[in-house]
Amino acid sequence: MSLDSPVSRRLLSDEVFHRLRDSIVRGELAPGEKVKDGELAERLGLSRTPVREALARLADIGLVEAKPGVYTRITTLNRRDVEKTLAVLRSLDQLAVETAVPVMTEQDLQRMREANRDFERAVAANDTDAALAADDRFHAVPIAAADNPVLSRIVEQLHPQIHRILYRKFSTLLGGRNTIEHHGRLVEVCAGGDARAAAELSGQHWSELGGHINRLFDTNQFTEAGPG
Repeated sequence: MSLDSPVSRRLLSDEVFHRLRDSIVRGELAPGEKVKDGELAERLGLSRTPVREALARLADIGLVEAKPGVYTRITTLNRRDVEKTLAVLRSLDQLAVETAVPVMTEQDLQRMREANRDFERAVAANDTDAALAADDRFHAVPIAAADNPVLSRIVEQLHPQIHRILYRKFSTLLGGRNTIEHHGRLVEVCAGGDARAAAELSGQHWSELGGHINRLFDTNQFTEAGPG
C-alpha cells in the first residue's frame, strides 16, 4: 500500500509502523534520507503521535536512527551491520530448522512446497514483492513448527534489515534457480527427518547469501545518501 494512502483509525500505531517499515524496505524512504514526523504525519493524514511511536519502534529494530535535535533519518546499508545481522539470522534459522524437523507434519512440508512453487512463479514473472512474500512463507514454516516465541520475535525484528538489500538486488541474490533448488532440497531433507543435516543445509544457504551481499558491497552497488 502506498505511503500516501490515508491510514484507518483501527490499530493505528501498528499500521503506521508497518507502512513505514515497508516503505523503507522498498526504498521509497531511502538509506540516509532525513525524515520528519510532521511531514510523514501530513502524508498519512494523521497527528504526529502515532508517527513518532512508529519511528521509535523502527529505531529499535535498526531501520531508523536519530540524533535528538539534529536529525531523524533512515539508516544506511552498512556492511558491518549487515554481516552481524546475517550471522544472527543464520544461527536462528538453523536453530528453528533443527528444532522443527522432528515435529514437522506432512502438512508443514506441503506448505513449504507450495511456497516454493509460488516463489518460482514470482521469479519467472520478475515480481519481487511476491517472491519475497513467498520466501518468507517458506521459511516461516519451520520457525512456526519450532514453537519458540522468542526466536520468532527476533527473526521478525531482523528480517526487514535484510529485506532492504534483497528488494534492491533481488535478481542477483535470490532470482536464480539456486534458491528454488535449495528450497526443494531443504524440504526433502526435512521430510527425511535428519534435523542436523537440514540445519547445516539452511546455514549453507545463509552463508552463500552473505557472500553474494559482500560482493555487492565490494563493487559499491549500495550507494547511500549522505548524512546531510
